[in-house]
Amino acid sequence: MKYTAREVIQYVQEEDVKFIRLAFCDVYGRQKNLSIMPGQLQRAFESGMAFDASAIAGFGGAVRSDLFLRPDPATLAGLPWRPENGAVVRMFCDVIRPDGVPFEADTRRLLKCAVEEARAAGYDFSFGPEMEFYLFKTDEAGVPTAEPFDRAGYMDISPADRGENVRREICLTLERMGIFPESSHHEEGPGQNEIDFRYADPLKAADDAVTFRSVVETIADRSGLWADFSPKPLSGFPGSGLHINLSARGGQGDLLPGITAGLLAHIREITAFLNPCRDSYRRLGGSKAPGYVTWSGQNRSQLIRVPAAQGDYRRVELRSPDPTANPYLAFALLIHAALDGLQNHLPLPPSADFNLYEAPAEQLARYERLPVSLEEARAAAGASNFVRAHVPEAVLGAYGI
Repeated sequence: MKYTAREVIQYVQEEDVKFIRLAFCDVYGRQKNLSIMPGQLQRAFESGMAFDASAIAGFGGAVRSDLFLRPDPATLAGLPWRPENGAVVRMFCDVIRPDGVPFEADTRRLLKCAVEEARAAGYDFSFGPEMEFYLFKTDEAGVPTAEPFDRAGYMDISPADRGENVRREICLTLERMGIFPESSHHEEGPGQNEIDFRYADPLKAADDAVTFRSVVETIADRSGLWADFSPKPLSGFPGSGLHINLSARGGQGDLLPGITAGLLAHIREITAFLNPCRDSYRRLGGSKAPGYVTWSGQNRSQLIRVPAAQGDYRRVELRSPDPTANPYLAFALLIHAALDGLQNHLPLPPSADFNLYEAPAEQLARYERLPVSLEEARAAAGASNFVRAHVPEAVLGAYGI
């Protein structure tokens, strides 16, 4: 259900809500929040709540550090793990300057602008993320260890899969927050898990991805565990990916070839934002993580896979991103890349219908590689007119570009 501001105020009064968390993300997609009391809610909707942005990554320094959070009432959700008496709710916010102008480094706003641009061109995009994570044991003091929660393998069941009850609690908590997972299972690595979501509009999909990480970390902590979303937490075992399924409606004919062509054309330039840490490049190129700029149908060794699906489920799956990506920024750049492919009729290269992990070097030499280091990815982004047209300088600077 999408609430209006008036309905949120009524809900808070009727449900004995005592705390409202105003949530937002820094430029890296890490969730932050400011808690307010019910008496401040009307003010928050009308003019926003001030906060000191000087310590928020990518939001600037001590000079002109005052920014405001204006909640989006459509994102209201209760936090089921908080007490029922004196309940806590959360809303995502727009970040604005004191004069009401949108803050340029608010990546949620960048995604909104991309969605509006696509809609003006006649396209509506949908996203469905698949996020992998590891569960590690903690010591007596609650400090994370390097010991995985179990030693199970791909789609194993209990008792080998000890994460089954944790995933169950995560899925049930998400449902209570209005987020509906499609499936969950144990992944290939020890203690590695995956939960997949039904497609949604880009903004909701990104909000849900941020919420998902918060819920996983909270449920893991309450279970005496540590949830790790890094791209390569264990050497010698599969890394964790953020596979992004996307599709579009509108226009004429089959849109997937144009979307795929646009993603392939710009993927090297935007890799610094899809894989923003050094360990990201330890994952790429092995254990079902792509290393080359290729596509194919149903082939999981490729950068882009076109799954066997019909109707509303027809989509492309981008397999290079990892969970350290900011979903707002990632989805915005993917929309812009897809639009370039659709509007400019970019040609789709031939599919690479073979296993890239087993292919000889002379066959692989025909294909462009993804960046093999963070430095190479940053250099590609810095030299890109496409990136500079869609990413503000403040965000580029925060990413070292």
